[in-house]
Formats: sequence, structure tokens, C-alpha cells
Amino acid sequence: MDNVNAMQLQDVVIRFSGDSGDGMQLTGTLFSDTSALLGNGISTFPDYPAEIRAPQGTVAGVSGFQVHIGSSRVDNPGDYCDVLVAMNPAALIANRKWLKPSATVILDGDTLTEDNIVKAGFKTMDPIAELNLQDYNVVIPAITTMTKEALKDSGMDNKAIVKCKNMFALGIVFWMYNRPDDYAKSYLDSKFAKKNPLVAEANKKVIEAGYNYAANTHQFANNYTVAPADLEKGVYRSINGNTATAWGFCAASEKSGLPLFCGSYPITPATVILEELAKRRDLGVKTVQAEDEIAGICTSIGAAYAGNFAVTTTSGPGLSLKSEALGLAVMAELPLVVVDVQRGGPSTGLPTKTEQSDLMQALYGRNGECPAVVIAASSPSDCFHYAFMASKIAMEHMTPVILLTDGFIANGSEPWRIPSMADYPAICPPIVEKCEGDFMPYARNEKLARGWAFPGKEGLEHRIGGLEKDCLKGTISYDPANHQEMTRTRAAKVARVADELPTPEIMGAADADVLVIGWGGTKGHLEAAVADLQEQGKSIAHLHFNYLNPLPHNVEELLKGHKHILVCELNEGQFASYLRQTFQSFTFEQYNKTEGQPFTLVELKEKFYSLL
Repeated sequence: MDNVNAMQLQDVVIRFSGDSGDGMQLTGTLFSDTSALLGNGISTFPDYPAEIRAPQGTVAGVSGFQVHIGSSRVDNPGDYCDVLVAMNPAALIANRKWLKPSATVILDGDTLTEDNIVKAGFKTMDPIAELNLQDYNVVIPAITTMTKEALKDSGMDNKAIVKCKNMFALGIVFWMYNRPDDYAKSYLDSKFAKKNPLVAEANKKVIEAGYNYAANTHQFANNYTVAPADLEKGVYRSINGNTATAWGFCAASEKSGLPLFCGSYPITPATVILEELAKRRDLGVKTVQAEDEIAGICTSIGAAYAGNFAVTTTSGPGLSLKSEALGLAVMAELPLVVVDVQRGGPSTGLPTKTEQSDLMQALYGRNGECPAVVIAASSPSDCFHYAFMASKIAMEHMTPVILLTDGFIANGSEPWRIPSMADYPAICPPIVEKCEGDFMPYARNEKLARGWAFPGKEGLEHRIGGLEKDCLKGTISYDPANHQEMTRTRAAKVARVADELPTPEIMGAADADVLVIGWGGTKGHLEAAVADLQEQGKSIAHLHFNYLNPLPHNVEELLKGHKHILVCELNEGQFASYLRQTFQSFTFEQYNKTEGQPFTLVELKEKFYSLL
């Protein structure tokens, strides 16, 4: 499947959309993974419906997968799409607003029934006219009918045949962008060959049918290709944020020499981390799917006490439930990493949508003076790095660390250059093997970390728990002066982490008129929007944060010399408030969004222009 006459494009954005049972996530994943294997830069945005099974054909049940591929590094999934694959009228109406003016729309014509049109919320029986799509390249193949025709001799029942129609759409888009089908077919073989090889063969045949339809019809004026990106040499794979997080923990376990334990309760959108770790028994990983969030973190605290590198994973509502036990880990001074894959809130909120609204909870959401290190990852692939660094800080400083990701980067994927473990630093926990004389469990090293004495070692017996301890002996203490000293010592231990943090750098001039600040998963969109304006000669720069508590040492210097400091975040101003509290001599402006969706480049640039 190769066409030497295909037109060259720098990048393209494709959105696959249909009912939650139409296989759009798989279709988008196969297209993006194929493009990654060809060397393209990719960034994906799976957009799941919140309902487990909304009524078929309704907007509430629409599931989408957007992929941006390019001939250079791609840092965001794109605002608007060049191609929309809509498997029914509901998908069409739900995604109309994301079309570029010159977009191609591929709609399954078999779904244009009166019942489907009404359920989707159209007021007329002509969706194309009603959505004003007359000037777009709208192609309406009978996808379901042609799928049935391709598989009429397969021996499969009608329901099973119709499930293959997403592969017909994939075949069309493979032809449009000159993609080979080898990887997709190989995936189908591995997924179905043992359980049901008939299904694998059927789906492969339907991919070919879709490709041949696109190649032989005159409804597509051209097909295109996107050249490989000029990426740093190495071995790459496509990875999503949740998988990268799990693998970062495995790497930290290897570097520390301690077995990895994860105690968690399944919660959207964090569950995949637990699932991925459960596959790694070959690396000595132990996992417990607990009965609730509290049990999840408590098993991990127990595992840390017993000498394991312990993690627990959750989303915003689960972090609330874990707060008391997290205070126990702070008081007991045990290493623990808590992953919060943020979603729209509060309460159940928008469980399949993204948000950055757990920052204040991560910083302050515990009783008493209860400091914890807070780190935020900023892309799917760098979830590996920040999971590793969170683990290193937790074990070496004997303190809990909260790692914030979000639904956008957790589910999204991009090419990841597989690192050499030789390039990652050693992790050296302050493990106590023996002691001359009386053991002082709260004696501290230069990091202010107490020794980590595993149970069962003669001469290292000590008390542990949620009651305040003597600053050296570890016996229970109600002495007011001792509590004051221990409170300040725990805070100083967290503050001392800043001595080891990398210095953040401004992207742009140090005295730019506008300094755009972001944190966590907004990095790709902010960098791209700022870079666009910099190419136009605008005086604008970008400063991004991954280490949130403590902040790096040089932040105050970086804030000086700008007319406007604009903090952009997917909440109502939590990081802006934190910066105002920390750096009171500066004025911080805000740009906020809580729609359950990432920023778009268009809206960011409009805001930046207003300040320039």
C-alpha cells in the first residue's frame, strides 16, 4: 500500500468518532501506532463518553479519538481536524465544531435513517444542510453495507459482521494518507488469532475492502503522505501516560533494589496504571486491587513499612478518601508515591474528561501541618521520567510524594524514545541495616531523612504510627516543644528537596512583555501557541512547572522584568493563587478553562494577542 504520487503534507489531524461500541478508540490507536512506526511525530486525544452505555445513536454516547501526525515533533493533538470519520449522525453533530474549513467528512450513509437523525437531535432530515456542510468534502459511503458484502461468505453472524465496520473506515483513511496496513493486521492476528482467528481474518479483509473502496472511487481527489519526523536517534514506541507512569515505577524499583508494591482501587482515568503493573510479575511487582481507596493506600503504607517501594494510584475523588492515610505516611515518614490522574470534579464530576483542579487538594488537603512533595508530569511520555523522579525523592527523603497527571496525558499517546537505564541516576534509600548502641529511628541525615529500618531486624525495633514521636527516640511524645520541632523538621525536609531540583528555563526572552506560565499537562498547547507568536516577532515567553512543592530556587528571578505574567490552567486559578501567596510582589493574571477539554491553540493565541 504505497503511492509514490501522494501529495506531501507537513501534518494532519484526523478525528474518528462514533458510538462507544463502534471501536473508535481501537481504530484511532491503530492509525496512530502505524504512523508512529513510520517515524511521524504523533499526539493523540481519546475522548470517552462518561456514560457506561448511553442510548445508541445519541450524542451522549459519542466516543472520539483525535490524532495529530506530523513530519516534525508534535506536542499537541491539534485543535481542528482535517478529516472527520463519523460513524453515525450523532458523531457528526457532536464534532461539527471541530472541522477545519477545508475538512473532509466521511459519514456512514447506512446510518442516515430517520430514527438515527432524530435521536442525534437534528431538526430536519438533511444533516448536511442543517450543519451547513455543503462546501466541505463530504463523502457518504455505505460503510455498513459494504462491510456486510465483504464478509458475506465469512460464516459470521450479522452482529459480528457489523462490528467490523470500523476497520472499513480505517482502510479508507489508510489509503488517504498512504499508510501501510501491516501493523494493523499484525495487531489483529495477535489479538484474535488464538481466541477467534475468524474475527482476525474478517477484520483484515474489511481493512482491505475500505482501502480498495477509497482507491477506486473518485470521491477522494488525492491521497497524501506525511514524511517521518527528524527525531533524536534511538528506539521508539508509542506510549500513553498511564503506561509510562507504570514503567517509570518499575525502573525506580530496579534502581533502588527494592520490590515494587502497588495497592490501589480502580478509578477512571487511573485504572490502567494498576492494570499495567499487574502484568509485571516478571519484574517482581506485587499488586493488590483493594476493596476501596482507603484500603489501597493503607496496604501501600504497610508495604513501605515492610521494606517495599510502595505506590498507590487514584483520581481526584480517591485522593480525598486517601487524605487521612496520607497524613499517616507523612507522620510516620515513610516513602510513598500517590498518583492522582486528575479528572473533572468535584465529586463524580466528569470522570472521563480532563482537568487540573486537584492542585490545592494535593498541596493542602490534609489535616494539620502536613507537607508533601508535589510533582506534575506534562506529556504522555514524560510520565515515565516524573514517575521515576517522584520515586527517587520519596525513597531518598523518606516522605510521601504526590504525582499529578491528568486524563488528557494519561490516555493520550506520543512517540517515546526508550531510555537506557544507565542514563538514570541511582536511587539510594537511607536503609538501616544495623546500629551500634541504641537505635534512634528519627536521627536524620543531610537530607533530613530518618533511617528506614525494616521490621524483624534485631536491635532496630522502634515505634511507628500516627501519634507524634520524640525527635530522636521515636517514642510517643506529647511534649509541646517536641511537636513544634517535629512539625518544622518535616516541613524543612520537604523544602530541602528544592536543593536537588533542576532549574526551569524560560522559552523565549527573559524580559519578554508577556510571560505565559503553565504547569503539568498543558505544556504542549502552551509551547505551541507561544512558539507561533514568537515566529511572528511578538514579545512573549513561556515558563512551565513540573515541580510544584517545593518550587525550584530560581523562580523569583525568572518572574522579573515582564509587563504581564499570565497563568494558564485547566481550573479556576489554583496555581495562580499559589504563586500569589508565594511571590507577593508580583501580579499574576489568569486564563482558565473548566470544560473537561484541553486548551485549543486558537483560544490561547487570542488571549495572548489581547495582552500584546
